[in-house]
Amino acid sequence: MTPQMARKAAVRFRERSELLDFLLEVSDVTAATLDLDQLLANVAEIIQRVLPYEVFAILLYNERRHDLRIRYAVGHREEVVQNLAVALGEGVTGTAAVRREPVLVGDVRNDPRYLNTIDAVRTELAVPMTARGRLVGVIDVQSTRLNAYTEYDRTLLRLLAGRVSIAIDNARLYRRVERQNRTLKTLAHLSREFSSLLDLNELLGKIASTVRTIINYDAFSILAVDHQAKALRHLFSMRYDQRVNIDNVPLGKGITGAAAESRDVVRVHDTAQDERYIKSHPDIRSEVAVPLIVHDRVVGVMDLESDRVGYFTEDHVRTLALLGPQVASSVENARLYQELAARERSLEEDLKAARELQRILIPDASPEIEGLEAAVRLRPAREISGDIYEIYGHRDGSAVIAFGDVSGKGAAAALYGSMVSGLLRSLAPRRRRPAQLLMAVNEALIERRVEARYVTLCVLLWDPITLQIVIANAGALPPMICRNAEILKIRAEGVPLGLLDAREYEESVFQAEPGDVLVLYSDGITDHLNGEGVEYGRRRLAEVVRSGCHQSSSELVEEILRDLDLWSTTAFDDQTVFAMKVG
Repeated sequence: MTPQMARKAAVRFRERSELLDFLLEVSDVTAATLDLDQLLANVAEIIQRVLPYEVFAILLYNERRHDLRIRYAVGHREEVVQNLAVALGEGVTGTAAVRREPVLVGDVRNDPRYLNTIDAVRTELAVPMTARGRLVGVIDVQSTRLNAYTEYDRTLLRLLAGRVSIAIDNARLYRRVERQNRTLKTLAHLSREFSSLLDLNELLGKIASTVRTIINYDAFSILAVDHQAKALRHLFSMRYDQRVNIDNVPLGKGITGAAAESRDVVRVHDTAQDERYIKSHPDIRSEVAVPLIVHDRVVGVMDLESDRVGYFTEDHVRTLALLGPQVASSVENARLYQELAARERSLEEDLKAARELQRILIPDASPEIEGLEAAVRLRPAREISGDIYEIYGHRDGSAVIAFGDVSGKGAAAALYGSMVSGLLRSLAPRRRRPAQLLMAVNEALIERRVEARYVTLCVLLWDPITLQIVIANAGALPPMICRNAEILKIRAEGVPLGLLDAREYEESVFQAEPGDVLVLYSDGITDHLNGEGVEYGRRRLAEVVRSGCHQSSSELVEEILRDLDLWSTTAFDDQTVFAMKVG
């Protein structure tokens, strides 16, 4: 920095109003994007304008590793950016992070804390970023001039850090939620596929082929825990695309036995170097075993093998760990179904009673909601449904309408749905806002966590006086709203309930008008397949709603179901339609 540049930076904000204007500009720029890479580049450019540097870095804190890693850099060598990990309290940046205070070093040659990555550096200024009481990271600027930065610069960078820390934290949360949503969608799709198969041999073949599309293994096995024999009993095995039979494995022996005993994924980079490995085939060199756990009980092990050393990666382990509960639940359900096949008549009677009970518990087909003409139809894919809908009226005439879908199908989904309905009935009277209700239900489900089970739920708060609808969504399909034969777009998104704790949900407000039609529908409608395997889809549903929005709600519901049956009469998922017309 030249003396002229230094003087310019020092007098840039002589007036308080100039500083406030600049900080407002910073807030606008950082709030303009949730893309983390673009945001960090924007921050670097903003800081360069008022605090020239030769070397710059934004280090983000990793709560799992408890260290700082460079996420964006200017002037640092690539190997430093890729490999540097700074522990809390280490170096100037680590000191700033642990103290939660800026650290200014006028001559780094006289400070033992300095981590020498560039010999020419003389001055370093590190400022921590915090958001919501947590450490986000550190902004680090370095100059080749002695005493390049002043206390004024220290204060200014601290002000900037306070503005950008929330934006960076939000961008990281957004990226994490996006990644979680993609994972959840994949798991939900696999859950639907696996849950629809109750023939054990068919299911095991489907699991093997599905896993093969994700991880290209050379051998695959699923073994079940046999407590009486104290062994892992072979259920299904493939080796080099051929079905094979393998011997049972004593509990606690081999890689699979270690996974069952430890209840954790076991990954072996080189089987030749692991004394636990049971030599079953000379070509196998690496292995990963995943325990299959249902209701906190190990029911089996899924095992993958490769003829390459170190083939299975951390990403493979994470994917298999997420897939494990789905496989465990599906295999256990299919196994139990196979065992109970001899009791089919008794089971049929139980299902008949459950169907009758569900019919009594769910609201009437023409629910009474002040200011709305409503109609609802539920068609379960099996005897009982995992689709749920509940209506709760308040004394002032407003009403809470909840509509959702439990993962999976059949009795397990229906039971889980009954639990959700019970929670809604007990929590709704004390929580008027939809977002608050979703948070409360999610907390209750996390406390009662059921492996591989979750629920998507959309909650609406209807005010018949103002005709206002407040919407909060937890992974359900958003409502379809029709006004004057046009479909209006409304954004309502969120993470399904029962999966992740401490979730927060956003609310959208829609101002309705007389004649507006709202249609809530389960994914059994849009995912409905015809004989060619083509989905019914939201577009065709929108066409039916547009052409029938002048009809009564009950007529519109029947028209949707008629068109659905024209598409195909074979349903693979629960189908529920809930139509409401503003009076």
